[in-house]
Amino acid sequence: MNKLNLGKTNFIILIIAAVLLAVGYFIMAQNDVFISPIILSLVYVVIIPFALLYKPKDKDKE
Repeated sequence: MNKLNLGKTNFIILIIAAVLLAVGYFIMAQNDVFISPIILSLVYVVIIPFALLYKPKDKDKE
């Protein structure tokens, strides 16, 4: 039923991405327009695609 073949590591990386998104939007709400776009861009362009495309090792799959 797991069509994406996401393992434990993939979900951990996605949780880290979600936390960083929340941090980025919180910083943006504090009117820091320098660091928040960097964090958000990094999460959307690098971390989330990496989490979805990372192929876990055989022992990591459940």
